[in-house]
Amino acid sequence: MNIQQLRYIVEVERQGLNVSDAAEALFTSQPGVSKQIRALEEELGVAVFVRHGKRIVDVSAPGREVLAIAQRILRDVDSLAQVGEDFRNERQGRLSVATTHTQARYVLPKVIAEFSRKYPAVSLELHQGSPRQVCEMVINGEADLAIATEAIADYDELVMLPCYQWNRCVVAPADHPILRVQPLSLEEIAKWPLVTYDTAFTGRSQMNKAFLGRGLKPNVVLTAMDSDVIKTYVRMGLGVGIVARMAFDPVADKGLGMADAAHLFESSTTRVGIRRHAWLRGYVYAFIELFAPTLSRRIIDAAQAGGGSDPGL
Repeated sequence: MNIQQLRYIVEVERQGLNVSDAAEALFTSQPGVSKQIRALEEELGVAVFVRHGKRIVDVSAPGREVLAIAQRILRDVDSLAQVGEDFRNERQGRLSVATTHTQARYVLPKVIAEFSRKYPAVSLELHQGSPRQVCEMVINGEADLAIATEAIADYDELVMLPCYQWNRCVVAPADHPILRVQPLSLEEIAKWPLVTYDTAFTGRSQMNKAFLGRGLKPNVVLTAMDSDVIKTYVRMGLGVGIVARMAFDPVADKGLGMADAAHLFESSTTRVGIRRHAWLRGYVYAFIELFAPTLSRRIIDAAQAGGGSDPGL
């Protein structure tokens, strides 16, 4: 058994059981991958994959256990390499951050500017996606950390680190009657067509829960993955928008007005997700602390050592 064989089975599973695609991703030949997987299965005494003829069609029950262990071993091997790299080049390297549009557009710019000033030799990559997509990027080793509100808690492979709480606001054209309602209520909001986040994004579950708790069924006419798209359609008159409070800028959002809705919805918590037991380079700690000043290196290490339970804010 060797590390290369473990990389082969993990990559085949990642490529949807397509051996040719796995071989291409690993810059090797398809027959070589197949031969090494067979050799590993013979040594283990179990079939990792279910085959129909020569074609792999599924992962076997024992294969799922083997893959889980192989993924952990490969993560540890990568961490070993990072330890050496960290001590050789403490202020050089690459940092890959996976996050949602709202964080990338409204929260991270100041953090990234300050980080780049302090660590000019670190190449920064910013990947955007849904909460589940950004979590999976970290689990798969494509990103060093995830920043999101939803989904991080659903992944046992990630350690959760709470950063800050936020709430929502209602946005509408500046002359819209809803902006003059005092106090703003869910009943008043429900009278209007709504434009808001997709169900997978940015605290949408708290919004749904609030309306349901009052026996209201809002008329959601459009959902989108980012705040700017929502505000574009609000400007067009399609409906009233509900967005994260951080996503409204009175200067940039000319023509729109805002009514705070924090009293109507439960607060949401944005978290950083890091891979459990991952070796973090010094500048990764620095980036996290710039984003969430309460998260010192000591607290991050304690969360890693303690199993990743959410300590709250």
